[in-house]
Amino acid sequence: MKKIIDSRKLLGATAKSDLQELAKLYKGLMKQHHPDRFQDETERAAAEQLSTKIIEAYKFLESIHPETHAANAADFETTVATNIANWHYQHQTLHLTFGDGSVYEYYSVPSNVYNKFVATNGQPRFARRHIIGTYAGRKVSGPKPKE
Repeated sequence: MKKIIDSRKLLGATAKSDLQELAKLYKGLMKQHHPDRFQDETERAAAEQLSTKIIEAYKFLESIHPETHAANAADFETTVATNIANWHYQHQTLHLTFGDGSVYEYYSVPSNVYNKFVATNGQPRFARRHIIGTYAGRKVSGPKPKE
């Protein structure tokens, strides 16, 4: 959740910002803080760091946005239909690796929900009912290529 809040704060976005508004905020900040606008090396280095943070924040918010999820719904349904091959939980972030090799991460998952997920025999079903769609998430990497 902290990553979401920090990214929104950096871009000046709200929870209700759509993708078009995010892009507008991102482009405005990049015009203002692009390293090529600065002649002084110190200012240029600072602008480089800030622009990198702006890019990361935009890409992150874009990846967790509901419009992005809606556009990728068919691929997501295919992935979720496979079993969960592996998972990793740290700092309320749950990483799920599905049978096709796709990795998704979900934010602000409470430890009690994670413990129930681990304890159940039907982990894919539990994930679909109690994690996916309930917590903000994004695709980290796609499926492994078929040989």
